[in-house]
Amino acid sequence: MVQSVKNFKMGNYVDIGAFTYINAKFYVIVEDNVEIGSHCSIYSYSSIDNKKGPVVLKKNCKIGTHSVVMPNVTIGENSTVAAFSFVNKNVPSNVIVAGIPAKIIKKLPKSKIKS
Repeated sequence: MVQSVKNFKMGNYVDIGAFTYINAKFYVIVEDNVEIGSHCSIYSYSSIDNKKGPVVLKKNCKIGTHSVVMPNVTIGENSTVAAFSFVNKNVPSNVIVAGIPAKIIKKLPKSKIKS
């Protein structure tokens, strides 16, 4: 489900799993070849703490099932967010993050980086 669909931009070859909620009130941009697992929540606005700002999912990134991405966050190219993670800060390119809150657990070797 996408709320505020006029502020939602999606690239090519994007896969969004079932039961995922995207709040695009302050823009959500999903670039090419992004995979979003089922039961994820992506927020450009959080009414609980009044945070707001765009969410950008850069090309080739992956968001694991049941993960939450908060407002004003960019997930870098080729990066992976592990399942059940809570992302409240920017994620650089070419890393794997996991946890609550999400932290870098591994940098991708050059052989695993898509260009």
